[in-house]
Amino acid sequence: MGADGRVLSGIGVLAAVVEARSFVGAARALNLTQSGISRAVARLEQRVGVRLFERNARAVTLTDEGRRFYEQVMPLLSELDQAVTDVGRASTAVRGVLRVSINPLVARFMLAPRLTDFLAAHPELALDLTVRDDAGGLVAEGFDVAVRFGEPALQGQIVRRLLETRVVTCASPAYLARHGRPRRPQDLARHECIQFPDPATGRPFSWEFHRKGRIVKVQTSGRLIINDGDMMVMACEQGHGIVQSLEFAAPGLREGRLIDLFPEWNGECFPLYVHFPSRRQQPAKVRVFVDFVAEAVR
Repeated sequence: MGADGRVLSGIGVLAAVVEARSFVGAARALNLTQSGISRAVARLEQRVGVRLFERNARAVTLTDEGRRFYEQVMPLLSELDQAVTDVGRASTAVRGVLRVSINPLVARFMLAPRLTDFLAAHPELALDLTVRDDAGGLVAEGFDVAVRFGEPALQGQIVRRLLETRVVTCASPAYLARHGRPRRPQDLARHECIQFPDPATGRPFSWEFHRKGRIVKVQTSGRLIINDGDMMVMACEQGHGIVQSLEFAAPGLREGRLIDLFPEWNGECFPLYVHFPSRRQQPAKVRVFVDFVAEAVR
């Protein structure tokens, strides 16, 4: 016998009648009419092909077949109810495994220093972090959340904009002492520039300079191509060349290890988004992580 919604509904009515020992009590418990209870029991009996209750004026009792049926289905009904409860808790309880695809720079500079406090605040949550530059597939690869730089590639994605960070062009004092400081962006064509490859194409990103609506593009070159932003900035600090970096990922600017070469041309900004499959009925673990990232990037 294949199960359907009416069978499950009928089993719920069966349990209510057994517990209340009457159709009247079951009707009161389920907020139904007595005739509604009678019809539900009749449909269930017709579906299973046996009488489940003996009915008389004073009481309603299970038949032998009804008792066996009840003893078999009640553990299953209890497990089903528990499963519904467990799934429902996901909307309010921060628990389970959360799979996140996250940009390396965000992971390094924004999340890593705060992960201990976040995990301590949510002891039933396990984080599965995949650190990667490329976008990948959110749903297709089984991620609950993704944190990525750049405008969303696909229309209709559910995203939340977290920040915009400036693109800065910088060099170390040691490099400038050896090679001189470029006076304008076009001078970079004659300098050693550390390249960062576009994950989508594998080719180095072009260098742009933005100032009050004006955009200047410069063809740069260099012997170093590095696909890790953190290592790229470290190489720059060691004097290997000039680099374009997101401002927050170059702490050496604040500490004197790097010099911003063209502060008047720092109008280019890069947005950071958090992506998730749906706004509707988000599990609590997704909501708290998105809020955590939003707070971390401020």
